[in-house]
Amino acid sequence: MKEVKSIEEVKLLQNFVAVRGQTEDLARPLTTEDYVIQSMPDVSPTKWHLAHTTWFFETFLLQKYLPGYKPHHEMYAYLFNSYYETVGDRWARSNRGLLSRPTVKDVFSYRSYVDDHLRVLIEKDGNRQENTFCFLVELGIHHEQQHQELLVTDIKHVLSINPMHPAYTSAMRHPKADPVPARFVEFGGGLHEIGFSGVDFSFDNERPQHQVWLEGFCLQNRLVTNADYLEFIKDGGYSDFRHWLSDGWALIQQENWKHPLYWENKDGEWHEMTLTGFRPLEPSEPVCHVSYYEADAYAKWAGKRLPTEAEWEVAASTVETRIADGNFLESGNFHPAANDVAGRPLSQIFGDVWEWTQSAYLPYPGFRPEPGAVGEYNGKFMINQMVLRGGSCATPRSHIRKTYRNFFQCDKRWQFMGIRLACEKNHSS
Repeated sequence: MKEVKSIEEVKLLQNFVAVRGQTEDLARPLTTEDYVIQSMPDVSPTKWHLAHTTWFFETFLLQKYLPGYKPHHEMYAYLFNSYYETVGDRWARSNRGLLSRPTVKDVFSYRSYVDDHLRVLIEKDGNRQENTFCFLVELGIHHEQQHQELLVTDIKHVLSINPMHPAYTSAMRHPKADPVPARFVEFGGGLHEIGFSGVDFSFDNERPQHQVWLEGFCLQNRLVTNADYLEFIKDGGYSDFRHWLSDGWALIQQENWKHPLYWENKDGEWHEMTLTGFRPLEPSEPVCHVSYYEADAYAKWAGKRLPTEAEWEVAASTVETRIADGNFLESGNFHPAANDVAGRPLSQIFGDVWEWTQSAYLPYPGFRPEPGAVGEYNGKFMINQMVLRGGSCATPRSHIRKTYRNFFQCDKRWQFMGIRLACEKNHSS
């Protein structure tokens, strides 16, 4: 293997190796049987995540940039393509759990094969000056980090449907804490800039940076807790149509939702499924696994609203916040932590739970998707979804930014999704 001479090459290769290894570390606590289950159409088997992220590097980098490269298996392009129409046909998403073959062992062999070839490619003369090549490697790294979060949340759902309540790990901590008193922090109105601007990596949906006009607004200093949300439930929040959007009201009637996902009232006491197994609900922790409909209904019940994504980003830019302080994937908790840090204007703005906003997922003014097949990554989903901000306890720390836009349909709640309240300046009391 030739000596790596470029600092950029060294960093790119180090990041690639670290992220690929971290994905496999996340899968390590699982049994072989855990790898293959698809518990609902939104969930993908762990085996599929491991293969799909590998397919991404093979398809968009090795086949384009490495002369003479031979795909590991002729069927993998069909089995592990997710939604890229430009690339070709694909196995149906809802049927991913039906694939007993390739085996878990085969998938790990696939990963090793692609990793070995991509290391050679990153070190290959002539690529270090290729901006598109470097961008695609970095895109592949961030794409895999997205699937690391999905792997964690998907395996939680897989384990939750098992009546034995199996644990993914026993290493997580669930410290108790007295909740920080809730108050509202004011932010000034006027013209503000939001969106990404710089030379570091960002997704196309974060660009371009642009100006927005905001009236003065307030954000709650902390996330809504389980104790807060229990008051909504006790007050009949799930049985009062006045709090709900029409589609949300129809959904909770149809699905008989009475509480967040993974909660269960057992002998008069609330419990929840976590990645350490089934345990009593901790009142001081942020409420999570709520849909947009539930978040919006809670906010209305509380006499407040959800923030817009522009308000959230302006607030996160204005106060002193440190991504490094957040509870992310690297913390090893895989669960939102109770907030015991007083004195900060906005606590837990990064990490713990993705925060629903009232903003529809739409293109920014002047948005242009990336050229080629990777242009399908974000733009074609800009309809019928809402934006979430801030990252969660399952998000890799190096993956998040204040401009990062996550998005899901209003009924989804298997991700770590939570609530931060907002209001106008004259409605903060």
